[in-house]
Amino acid sequence: MRRFWLGLAAASVVSACGGGNPFTTTTDDDTDTGTDTESAIPASIANDLDSVSYDPTNQTLTVTGVGLDETPFTSTYVRKPALDRAGYEAYTVQDNELTEHSTAYVRQSGRGYAAVVVTGGQFGYFQGGATYARTGSFTEPDTESGPGGIVSYAGNYVGLLNVNGDTGDLIIPSGSPETILLPGQAAEVTGDVFINADFSDRAIKGTIYNREITDAPGTSVENLILVPTEIAADGTFDGTLNVDGTGVGTYGGTFAGTDAEVVAGGVHATSHIDALSGGTNPIEEYGVFVLDSCDSANADPVCP
Repeated sequence: MRRFWLGLAAASVVSACGGGNPFTTTTDDDTDTGTDTESAIPASIANDLDSVSYDPTNQTLTVTGVGLDETPFTSTYVRKPALDRAGYEAYTVQDNELTEHSTAYVRQSGRGYAAVVVTGGQFGYFQGGATYARTGSFTEPDTESGPGGIVSYAGNYVGLLNVNGDTGDLIIPSGSPETILLPGQAAEVTGDVFINADFSDRAIKGTIYNREITDAPGTSVENLILVPTEIAADGTFDGTLNVDGTGVGTYGGTFAGTDAEVVAGGVHATSHIDALSGGTNPIEEYGVFVLDSCDSANADPVCP
């Protein structure tokens, strides 16, 4: 599905301003390739994104989808360390000064990984989506002896919006083209994530909080609540996002590794940031999280 770029009334708020194993994931099936376990990503999260291939050792990222039509197109992105956000590696691509710019963020921890890709707006449109998966299988933690059987996960979040952010990675026009021809660069959102998973009752809930638009740090950005939902037998889940009790989108994810040491997931939210409302079309956000268990050696400092 192609989605409209936001109108200038809202966009102007923002405009002011290595290790691991290679993986390939698709967003539209639940095929086990033998090395990766892929479950169907909710359509609203995957959107235009068909697949991602990532090699952290050589720092290469190849993206299929996120194009101008329904025929998947594969593009190789360029590593951009200056755009890294909170442990997520940044990659971008732009063919020339008058073609769309695309930003991608990817992260892998243990056997879990996720990626988000969004283009900057051009001619009133943008494309984007997110994906997540795990390599191999996973085992559930032994929660029978623990208090309540709950395992906590904490870490960082990164997302991309359908509004213009910093233009620093755009190719500078050689002449003076009409403004309407110029592409934008998607704005980033960062934050923290905390999730509680009850493997005894097979339920999960959490929040994405401390959210901030990188290029507009003074803008108020609502927290997202991951409404409680069921954990499937294969370690996957999907549920509803809400803000102050109102549904604003979808989240999904998968547990990975021994004792479910990692959880990786993605989100899609819309009409959820009041400070950016008022444009012709609603605000949209695609984002990802890859979190270590609070019981692991890589536990986040917020863990109890």
